[in-house]
Amino acid sequence: MNTPWIPHVTVATIVEKDRKFLMVEEDLHDKQLINQPAGHLDEGETLVNAAIRETLEETAWQVKIDHLIEFAQWTSPNSDTHFLRACFAGTAIKHFPGQKLDDGIIRALWMSRDEVEQNSHRLRSPLVLEHIDHYIAGKKFDLNFFSYYDKEQK
Repeated sequence: MNTPWIPHVTVATIVEKDRKFLMVEEDLHDKQLINQPAGHLDEGETLVNAAIRETLEETAWQVKIDHLIEFAQWTSPNSDTHFLRACFAGTAIKHFPGQKLDDGIIRALWMSRDEVEQNSHRLRSPLVLEHIDHYIAGKKFDLNFFSYYDKEQK
């Protein structure tokens, strides 16, 4: 019996403040990698709410999502896992410095675009810098791009 192919649906958030971007340093397979706040869509959750939740869980920053930057498809060459990634732009609202961060997250940090590029060998995927560049270039779509037809969305 064949197992059905199912892509992983993920979200990521670009947050800029004082010309720096909110990033996470994470431990994955004994490597310290750099990523945007990002994670998987949970059952019953909208993509926007998933981005808000993941950003808070991984950085202790509450954000407001402003717009969609890109909905991307990418297959990891390391694991052959296929991802559908909704990348959003958001605004930092409030920091909760005492909050424990998600397992695997070493720390949240603010980095310039050039600092992210200088760490390209440590990026979780090529989408990290690609989406920062899309954001800087002004690529954006209104949040009404998405429609939700489930009765109960978180």
